[in-house]
Amino acid sequence: MQTNVIEKNQSNNIVINDMYERIEKVIFENKNKMVYQINKTLVETNFMIGKIIIENEQNGNIRAEYGKDILNKLSKKLTRKFGSGYSRSGLQNMRIFYDKYKNCQPPVGKLSWSHYCYLIYIEDDNERKFYEQECINSRWSKRELKRQIDSSLYQRLLLSKGKKNKEKILELSKKGQLISHPEDILKEPYVFEFLGIKENKPLLESDLEKNLINHLSSFLMELGKGFMYVGNQVRITLDNNTHYYIDLCFYNKILRSYVLIDLKMTDMKPEYAGQMNMYVNYYNKEIKDEYDNETIGIILCTGKKGVTMEYSLGGISNNIFASTYTYYIPNKDELISEIEKVLNAKK
Repeated sequence: MQTNVIEKNQSNNIVINDMYERIEKVIFENKNKMVYQINKTLVETNFMIGKIIIENEQNGNIRAEYGKDILNKLSKKLTRKFGSGYSRSGLQNMRIFYDKYKNCQPPVGKLSWSHYCYLIYIEDDNERKFYEQECINSRWSKRELKRQIDSSLYQRLLLSKGKKNKEKILELSKKGQLISHPEDILKEPYVFEFLGIKENKPLLESDLEKNLINHLSSFLMELGKGFMYVGNQVRITLDNNTHYYIDLCFYNKILRSYVLIDLKMTDMKPEYAGQMNMYVNYYNKEIKDEYDNETIGIILCTGKKGVTMEYSLGGISNNIFASTYTYYIPNKDELISEIEKVLNAKK
């Protein structure tokens, strides 16, 4: 009798678990559809509201001297009827949204209205298209998007390409960041503002390394797509009794390569390249598997001079690069100026 009861309970549990799993799947699938549809409708609605505002401006109904007053009154009337979401600044965002996208329809349903509230304030069309594409490709949250815009990711990727960036401008705007070669993962400079370290504060390499590990999720976001953390102070031993330690080791699943990072608290020096070359040779011979591509080495330093770089890295056949880092959000105008220098170098 008791055995029958136990068997019956077990049978009921199996049925309940099966029903639960099926219902859970239906709920999740339909929740995602609902979120997609709500977001799509909101973006379309705000686009049309922006169109109405722009059309009235073009018809002379809203002149510059009293345009703010018109939007204020319109905002109050809409808010009384439909609730929040129609503040004067909100209506202004809808106006700018339509103005920026009237000649190229936004990819409705792929980005939220919150994303567009950041994107519409990017003046350069190519830059805006790049961030838009990266949001879609990398599934950035609005917080991640804001951080990448604030840290001038677009300009830093262009600077990392050197003289090749003439061709990269259009490619970035159309496709976002594509990673197919080792140099595609580089930035110039890398930005570690998330550490909260003052620029002029003296710091040991070990302290910088420790801080980056303590903020690993932010560090991985700054490194970019495909990075997986392997370890820090990774030991390699040569001649049985000589030990060396690699500051940071990652694996990039897109490139299928180990990425070794050396942190330096000074400008680039020739001996740094020699040390990294030894690490990369060791990994290529002793660590990487047959399906892995060649190891990549990145030397992060506080500065790099052209002649020093030319003679330090020239002739090295391995994938070894040097870049700089900073503890604060770089000045965007200065980055743009640097890009213009490169673009005009051969004119």
